[in-house]
Amino acid sequence: MASVSSAAVDVDTPPYGPLQEYDRRVDLGLIRNDEHQRGIIQSLQHMHEELRHYEARPVVHPTLESMKPKKSLFSWLGVSQSPIAAIPTDLPRGLYLYGDVGSGKTMLMDLFYDTLPEAVRTKTRIHFHNFMQDVHKRLHKMKLQYGSDIDAVPFVAAEIAEQANVLCFDEFQCTDVADAMILRRLLESLMSHGVVLVTTSNRHPDELYKNGIQRDSFIPAIQLLKRRLHVINLDSTTDYRKIPRPPSGVYHSPLDAHAASHAEKWFRFLGDPETPEPHPEVQRVWGREIIVPRVSGRCAWFTFDELIGRPTSAADYIELMRSYDAFVVTEVPGMTYRQRDLARRFITFIDAVYESHAKLVLTTAVPLQELFVSRAEIQESLLKSGNAEGAADAQRSVEDVMSHMMDDLEHNVEQLSKSNLFTGDEEAFAFARALSRLSEMGSKEWVERGMGLEDQGGRQERDSWAKTRSRQMEDSM
Repeated sequence: MASVSSAAVDVDTPPYGPLQEYDRRVDLGLIRNDEHQRGIIQSLQHMHEELRHYEARPVVHPTLESMKPKKSLFSWLGVSQSPIAAIPTDLPRGLYLYGDVGSGKTMLMDLFYDTLPEAVRTKTRIHFHNFMQDVHKRLHKMKLQYGSDIDAVPFVAAEIAEQANVLCFDEFQCTDVADAMILRRLLESLMSHGVVLVTTSNRHPDELYKNGIQRDSFIPAIQLLKRRLHVINLDSTTDYRKIPRPPSGVYHSPLDAHAASHAEKWFRFLGDPETPEPHPEVQRVWGREIIVPRVSGRCAWFTFDELIGRPTSAADYIELMRSYDAFVVTEVPGMTYRQRDLARRFITFIDAVYESHAKLVLTTAVPLQELFVSRAEIQESLLKSGNAEGAADAQRSVEDVMSHMMDDLEHNVEQLSKSNLFTGDEEAFAFARALSRLSEMGSKEWVERGMGLEDQGGRQERDSWAKTRSRQMEDSM
């Protein structure tokens, strides 16, 4: 597989990363300083710092026997391909940088790739179209050698992983049905070998392979990209408040070094630009006080413990919806069966935010699909039900479940409701509804609606949406 070579950077004082190289180019007059771009490069710098301390595990190649398709132990989720090893828990989340022509994608990838730390033993940069051509050649060769019924994707992924601890794609896109059918398993297999993915694209993941043949089969690849990569918009949208929209999505996981800056950037964007410094407020419901620790404009910021950790009810949340248009909730934990009361309160809060058409920003300890059901609970359920022949088999099945949870949420939760993880169909339905609503509230359309972005009508659009939301709130109350 071809890789793009790049000129070495003269490093004077370590550590030297994308931000230092950007400053160097600005000082030399090679490029002009841009605050929106600088915010994106800060994300590249965060990734650079993570990679300095990341050590990829040795690649374990699958055996020929393991490449023969098997029915998953978790067969009631309909997973029938040979299992892929678990994605390492310490694998840094990758980056998905998207924007129009002229948004600086190539320059940003240059900054990142040219300054990768010495801890990265192997790296490859390649145009995505060329990468997929190479993958199909390898798959074809494997099938000629071992037969057409083998699942060759994990084997090819292991070969590629040997060549690249960090794999950088230029111009990620999907226009071919053959690519669409294998992309999720290919990307997931690469990640299982500890490969960190960084890519540029002209499109948001949700826009990939739009109107393509059998697109439903490609949706799991989109979900994987959004779950395992930070999706960052390179296009600089201006709004009437002169505060740039944060380039990343509204949900951040895990609670790492990026989490605090993620929350702060969104709080500034959603709050009052004239007086951005937070201040506390007190709301009252039926004579009781609700302390809101950090407020800017009509944006309220709570930690999970401040909002959900104390006894609260739907009435409390409805009153908060009357007072605020946006909420930042940080330090959200994964909630196991033992924290069902917390989970129910949090789901009630999510429902209130959704039904009032407010904005929601989260930093979570675990991915969304693990908020209400932990991996350990699913593994325990498997062992108790006799659907696993031991801890190792149960672990592989858990990975299948969590990887596919968001792909077909309604079907998967219906199956989970038959296990001993929920007290009944109603609780399973509430869990599914919460995940579905979180997914919708994380969309670009939901987040930008009513924000007065210049390309959507500016202040007039903001004022019009405020009136619409006010009427909706009155009707729902």
